[in-house]
Amino acid sequence: RACFRVGGRPQSPPARRRRGRRPQSAAMDEEYDVIVCGTGLKECILSGLLSVHGKKVLHLDRNNYYGGACASLNLTNLWEKFRPGTQPPKDMGANRDWNVDLIPKFIMASGDLVKILLKTKVSRYLEWKSCEGTYVYQFQEAGFFSGAKYIHKVPATAQDGLKSPLMGMLEKPRFINFAKFIMEWEDDKPETHQGINPKGHTMKQVYDKFGLQEGTIDFIGHAVALQINDEYLNKACGPTIQKCKLYLNSVMTYGGSPFIYPIYGLGGLPEGFSRLAAIHRGTYMLHKPVDGFEFDAEGKVCGVKSHDENGQTEVAKCKMVICDPSYAGDAKTQVCGRIVRSICILGEPIPHTKNKDGGPATSCQIILPQKQVGRKNDIYVMMVSHAHNIAAKDKYVAIVSTVVETSNPEAELEPAYKLLGKILDRFVDVSEIRLPVDDGSKDSVYVTATYDPTSHFEDTCAEVLKLWKTITGEDLDLTVLPDEDEG
Repeated sequence: RACFRVGGRPQSPPARRRRGRRPQSAAMDEEYDVIVCGTGLKECILSGLLSVHGKKVLHLDRNNYYGGACASLNLTNLWEKFRPGTQPPKDMGANRDWNVDLIPKFIMASGDLVKILLKTKVSRYLEWKSCEGTYVYQFQEAGFFSGAKYIHKVPATAQDGLKSPLMGMLEKPRFINFAKFIMEWEDDKPETHQGINPKGHTMKQVYDKFGLQEGTIDFIGHAVALQINDEYLNKACGPTIQKCKLYLNSVMTYGGSPFIYPIYGLGGLPEGFSRLAAIHRGTYMLHKPVDGFEFDAEGKVCGVKSHDENGQTEVAKCKMVICDPSYAGDAKTQVCGRIVRSICILGEPIPHTKNKDGGPATSCQIILPQKQVGRKNDIYVMMVSHAHNIAAKDKYVAIVSTVVETSNPEAELEPAYKLLGKILDRFVDVSEIRLPVDDGSKDSVYVTATYDPTSHFEDTCAEVLKLWKTITGEDLDLTVLPDEDEG
């Protein structure tokens, strides 16, 4: 993986180039195979892939920056988004020091997003660092010789399990047996299944087979398999076994952590795929309004409407549209709930989080399982910092998120706020969870879903791969072949 650099430190941020740009009036007066609306990660991956496969692509965004909901904002843009008309305090540092993510996610080191990055070689545009720690919330009362504990490092290997305070001495051998079972599991080799039917047995039955206790089940399900609630317990065990295996494989990929994160923030991901599309003759227009879609007599989309700076209507012709829910309208999407996210600026690392050497962590994830905090959905905390060139020196950014369950969304984050230490400032956003009402094949308008509150991109990639198959009729080949140019 010579083109996937983990632990590097570039000297300057990626340039925000105006790629694939042409006079807008000329670009709108053409016909395209695909018009993509919105420059979020999903839209940019599909735009890049379709361009590579020879499609003529026009990519529009109403914003004047790449990323859409996945953008990384500097201080000025952050304040403008959440506190219009005000300026950030001078002691926060310079604009160039900040790249604050709107959607908090880490990348699974062995997950599908890494495979897509390697397959398309977009990985060569980015530098990465490993997340220094993954923690799970589980309250333990103070003892004679120790204070109360709230967060614990997630054991990812049998050796970790032996040291973990999450389990008693009798439970640890059972956890080790479970971890070995997961690592040895191969879908096409029933002899590795120990009598478990991945489609016929539930995950609860798997846990029962190994005699695991409720606390152990809690951290495996929510901090290893990364399930968002307990509904998975009574479903077929196959998908959860694969999630556990992905986590453990990711831990071994770069040593010690299953997660990696791009230096300069997640906004570099959609920018990287935008660059891929532009190299393959994709055309980009930022700060371009989208006024609606046009359809032919058979109900198929045939154009995207916009207007120029003088208010004159423009229509770019196309054979299909890919867009995020904000461009699709109520007829193509349905609201399935709400997500609350809180961006918290800290002056110190989150207390009791450590790197592998025992020092304060400069990045970490904390998962608060639903049962531990009396909820129906987990709460997620993602922290990154100046070490990733997303904040000024000695500043940290922790983003807390969950599915809204009450009429007071921010109050639902209080259990996570208590873990963060002193919060210098915070910005809260509540947004709708919107899902497409169909797969897009009827009218050739393919709509992506909003981003979930989870702390990784695996569900995002699964959606992209499913959309790719719906659009092209074929699975995306993620086989990465050796490249002589890259060593």
